[in-house]
Amino acid sequence: MSTTVWIILAGAVLTYLTRIGGHLVLSRFERIHPRVDAALNAVPAAVLTTLVAPAAMQGSWIEWTALAVAALVALRGGMMAMFLAGAATLIVLRQLVG
Repeated sequence: MSTTVWIILAGAVLTYLTRIGGHLVLSRFERIHPRVDAALNAVPAAVLTTLVAPAAMQGSWIEWTALAVAALVALRGGMMAMFLAGAATLIVLRQLVG
């Protein structure tokens, strides 16, 4: 197998181990402290921010339009609908404009 395949497999295994490791650690506790629960609930928003911030700061009108569409969808829909609307807008505009 090529080096690229080994790197992909190693990344997949390490990603799985970090996810299952966190689950195994938290499953040992009967109750999770409210602060830990709040911190874990904040992780998706923090990850989303790290993905959106560069596009917001360095993007063109195409990225700004996709962000605006995603923000509008977020007012009514859930996280997945927001992501799909923003991604679809970005893809379509990049294909149309070039």
